[in-house]
Amino acid sequence: MAGVVLSVALAAGCSGSGGSGATDTANGKGKTGAFGEQRDAAKPTVKLSVPPQYDGSKGWDETLGWVPESVESLPVSSVPGSDRVALLYGTSEGYTVRTKSADGKDGWSSAPWKVPIPVNADEGGTSSDEAAEIPDLTGVELDGRRYVVAYAHGMSGKDALHEGTEVVRLAVFPADASGTGVKPLREVDVPVSGSPKQVRVSADGGRLLVAYGERGPYPRSAAVVDVTSGSVTPYEDPNKLLPQCAQATLCQRSRVMAVSPDGPLVSMGLGHGFGVPSHWFSDTVRPDGVQPKEPVLENWNGRAYGVTNGRLLASWVNGGKDGAAERPPTWSVHDVRTGALLARMECAYKETPTILDQSPEHPTIASPSGRYLAAGPVAFDLERKQGICLEGDGNRKTIKLASIRNDGTAYGVVDNGEAPASEAVVAQLDLNSASGEAKVLGAGVDIPLLTDVGGAGLFLARDDNKNLRVSLRRGN
Repeated sequence: MAGVVLSVALAAGCSGSGGSGATDTANGKGKTGAFGEQRDAAKPTVKLSVPPQYDGSKGWDETLGWVPESVESLPVSSVPGSDRVALLYGTSEGYTVRTKSADGKDGWSSAPWKVPIPVNADEGGTSSDEAAEIPDLTGVELDGRRYVVAYAHGMSGKDALHEGTEVVRLAVFPADASGTGVKPLREVDVPVSGSPKQVRVSADGGRLLVAYGERGPYPRSAAVVDVTSGSVTPYEDPNKLLPQCAQATLCQRSRVMAVSPDGPLVSMGLGHGFGVPSHWFSDTVRPDGVQPKEPVLENWNGRAYGVTNGRLLASWVNGGKDGAAERPPTWSVHDVRTGALLARMECAYKETPTILDQSPEHPTIASPSGRYLAAGPVAFDLERKQGICLEGDGNRKTIKLASIRNDGTAYGVVDNGEAPASEAVVAQLDLNSASGEAKVLGAGVDIPLLTDVGGAGLFLARDDNKNLRVSLRRGN
């Protein structure tokens, strides 16, 4: 979820001024809070440089001192259907989920949660220049019920006499819990096989999916988890899920990107076709004017680029057959469950996956309401069925979107080539306009990770001690 926010805000180091609102248990400082984590006495809110829709001085700050400087995920999430944020704290007794509302009031907190032994514990852990794998959490909605799911990758049952089993351990909490010491509705161990940092837990299609065995947002192996019963259904060979794969050239390395109530959304090898088995296939939902096959190897046209909030972003090759000039790709948005086409446009942004790396270049994001969807320079207003292409044209620079508000205001980073993240120029856009109406906010402006938590925005930074600071700032 952090996407561009993670690379810009955290790679930049410190943001704002002042100290932290909490300290890591390992440093032995601070006072013990009601939830078991170490917390400093109250301090003034850190002044942040934020977009004009937010007040940089009003809100609250929390610090997760246990989170390493180099990470690929952050243990922070919105709580579905509420104005609360869920955070994961490290304590001497385990990890604790705690919620906090937009007005600063503490919500429910969990009992300490024990995670499995890290996979690389015998090798001495993670080097200082390598991203660390840490426990994480996510807020999800499944069949009308809302949950906070904490998860960790490691070895279960490993000791001096046993090798143990590699798992992703899930702790499923009700999002509407109350009080302290809340215990999970259930814990589920999902057997996996992979290296550290090769795990992703999501519910973008309406079912909880644990994917593993490869870096990036859509690893090649996956299992769906029923949070009601605790049952685990693995997808052992995604290449065999869609019958069209047997008819295609180079259909190795298919993957399950999301799971809907009707089944898994499968992306065929190298991004040549996608669909939900026995329900729909990309060839039957392709936009008008798009050819069914790509021009060179005659593979199925259509690449499933990314999924969020029950919506799929796809790209399609245009032209290039029999010597014809190739036009910019068509980009489209589809309903994951039915494949129904929701919007389309042509945009010059083009990306071709390789056999070794099929990860999308940009995360697929959406506004909290789901009306607006984007990935890098490709953006859509699904209510008006209109696309906006922010890819550079030789004069205008490319803008890569990072987060979107419900009113259509979006924030992104101007592509300045090899410039370091600390010099990133932030742009604000209006996705209700035909062109996006971009304007520069300047370097050093913080981009919100979450744009609407009870009308407020959530921002991330490293404080003066390099601890992860989570800041909520009220909307204007």
